[in-house]
Amino acid sequence: MDSTTEVQPPVPAVRRNDWLKVLTTAAVFYVLLLMALLLTKNSNLFPTLVMVGSFMVPVAYVAFIYERRHLSRLTMPTVSLAFLYGGLLGILAASLLSPIFTSELSLGSTLRVGLIEEFAKILGVLVIARHKRHDSEMDGLILGAASGMGFAAMESSGYAFTALLASHGSISVTVEVTLLRGLLSPLGHGTWTAILASVLFRESKKCDFRINLQVISTYLLVSILHAMWNGLPLIISYILGQELGLLGQGLGLLIAWGVIGVVGLFILWIRWREAVRLQMVLPPEAEDTCA
Repeated sequence: MDSTTEVQPPVPAVRRNDWLKVLTTAAVFYVLLLMALLLTKNSNLFPTLVMVGSFMVPVAYVAFIYERRHLSRLTMPTVSLAFLYGGLLGILAASLLSPIFTSELSLGSTLRVGLIEEFAKILGVLVIARHKRHDSEMDGLILGAASGMGFAAMESSGYAFTALLASHGSISVTVEVTLLRGLLSPLGHGTWTAILASVLFRESKKCDFRINLQVISTYLLVSILHAMWNGLPLIISYILGQELGLLGQGLGLLIAWGVIGVVGLFILWIRWREAVRLQMVLPPEAEDTCA
């Protein structure tokens, strides 16, 4: 190569706000599918309705994060695989481990659920990155968001089906559960896994994952946030419910989820700022895989 040739660094991503197009298009089709289901009573439309409702916000969230990557070498196929692996491996691992370590639903078991599900979701990131570079905090943040949102989307689909059975076929209850979980998903699974994966990548070398005190403490932090998401609403709803009845219970849920969600997003914002600051500029011919 000519010594006078300059090596050009990766070009920073351009914010095109395509995520908004994804969200708007999915929302329009969700409404159309719901109207068609109500008008035709065609039960074949129900699985498609649930799938679109469960996936539209998680997919838009991942697109939002991906579009705002800074000098990242990640491609959309890689991010899509993280979404897929995070959802499938996460659901399988959580389903197998939860019955072993959680025998009953209680405030104490919420921490065990948090520990299990945060471990399950990071598996998708580990699988995707096992033969690739994983020393960029920004890459970890993006892959973590994708993996967590894949888990959230598939978990919401399961909750929607359960709601349909529990309500004896009520479409309104199913739609309520699907939309509520979809709207709340950016405050939970995707954010927590993005925080953990960003620290894991920051502390790792090019081809070797390192599980040190920083990674373990971050894992415990997101697990506690997860546990609080499940347990704190029960406490606040009970307290407010004694005074305000059903209105107090609903208000308690919103307060608890809102506070925990804001805390998680604030931590993610700190990780994002650090990832941008530490992002390394790599030449195009640099090895992106590990032997």
